[in-house]
Amino acid sequence: MDERSAGILIVVLGAVAVVVGLLVMTGALSWFGRLPGDIRYESDNVRVYVPITTMIIVSVVLSLLAYIARRFF
Repeated sequence: MDERSAGILIVVLGAVAVVVGLLVMTGALSWFGRLPGDIRYESDNVRVYVPITTMIIVSVVLSLLAYIARRFF
């Protein structure tokens, strides 16, 4: 990877981070982490949260991004 493509990759990743940050600030991602398949158990003294579906989605998205980065950069 030469310097130019590394610089472009860093700029793109920064832009994506800004967009995701803005979505979180506005509440547009409030559904994230409350998907069907995410396990929640709450009682008086115990709170357990296992975000299975959310982590599968995060894994698929990151895998696709890694594939695209390897393919084009």
